[in-house]
Amino acid sequence: MLDALRYEWTRLTTLRSTYWLTGIGVLCALAIPVIAGFAAGGDPIDAEITAIMLNGGAAFGIPFLAVFMAIIGIFATGHEYRHGTIQPTLTALPQRSRLIMAKLLVVAVVTVVVTLVSMALNALAIAIFWGEVPGLFEDPLASALLGYLVYTLVYTLVGLGLGLLFRGVPSALVVIFLMPLIIENIILGLSFLPMADWLVPVVKFLPFSSGARLLAIEPMVIPDYDLFGRWGSGGVFAVFAALIVTAAWILFKKRDA
Repeated sequence: MLDALRYEWTRLTTLRSTYWLTGIGVLCALAIPVIAGFAAGGDPIDAEITAIMLNGGAAFGIPFLAVFMAIIGIFATGHEYRHGTIQPTLTALPQRSRLIMAKLLVVAVVTVVVTLVSMALNALAIAIFWGEVPGLFEDPLASALLGYLVYTLVYTLVGLGLGLLFRGVPSALVVIFLMPLIIENIILGLSFLPMADWLVPVVKFLPFSSGARLLAIEPMVIPDYDLFGRWGSGGVFAVFAALIVTAAWILFKKRDA
């Protein structure tokens, strides 16, 4: 197992794309509090605005850091097939389960570290412009930040699972962008129409939309939709990631390289 971990760590840290993606993701997230700081001119901020700045705008737009880390997850498995390195990899490390476990652990640790660094930089930017980060270690802000950490981690593991499931990069990228930005929004929009009200019970099980509820200071309540709370919604997202990874893992053990 140590050999597999060492191999995956070396592979991840010697790819230029790892540094480009993490750097761009961190900078995009950091741009939110910096722009807000110049625009607000030191006006008072509440916990909700603080959360949006600390998570780099993930709560109301594209979750920049989560998306870029998910691409790293896709590359962790998809690149092996795209560049034909999966065969020499399996020759050196024939225990397939150990290889996938090593990929999961290394990518997960890197994601957690990068996310914490990103939040720390965002908090520093807030402190520079406002003199403090109000309510940083108090609920509900603390819970929303923990939710953001979990959200980014699960998002990344979904990317890793998709890269392994599709055995490539393009298909996984299409799903990781198309599903949260288009498909789930279409389903949510249609559920408001009387002729499509049968979609209402489905909405709370939409994985990416459920995951986004982890970031909110107060998760949105929509009448008649009976949505799960913060951690219940996070559980939906986590189960989705587990299903993707499990299916990809099983197929990886059965299919030829």
